[in-house]
Amino acid sequence: MTIAVGQKIPSGKLKTMTAEGPKDITTEELFDGKKVVVFALPGAFTPTCSAKHLPGFVQHSGALKGKGVDTIACLSVNDAFVMGAWGKDQAVGDKVLMLADGSGAFTESLGLTLDLTPNGMGKRSKRYAMIVDNGTVTALNVEEPGKFEVSSAEAITKLL
Repeated sequence: MTIAVGQKIPSGKLKTMTAEGPKDITTEELFDGKKVVVFALPGAFTPTCSAKHLPGFVQHSGALKGKGVDTIACLSVNDAFVMGAWGKDQAVGDKVLMLADGSGAFTESLGLTLDLTPNGMGKRSKRYAMIVDNGTVTALNVEEPGKFEVSSAEAITKLL
């Protein structure tokens, strides 16, 4: 079952890349007492993700933070090394927190898994964006496969 507006984010662990290497980050650390925009995508370095989705949130990070967002996080079913390298490649700096869901367990707990096995990519995340306020989902925009319309930075900014 897919997570819905009004529901609490399930407890879980993700990883982020630091100068010292991969570091665990719990959902409690990420969401408790904060307003967070999470956008997720099928894969780092993939065309739409690299050309539009991530760059849009980097570009609009100031507007989002100006509307009270504490953290903007990019989530993908990739490992922390890939997410760290992609963040460097895209020059995200401290504008977007790059989160790795290496096993896809967190994505599965949200009910937002996308099976791209026929495309050689395995199980990944659907493309979506959500606003989470103190651990509770207040907005969730999930894209239809192959689309990029409702999960953009511009679309999420309008919801704040």
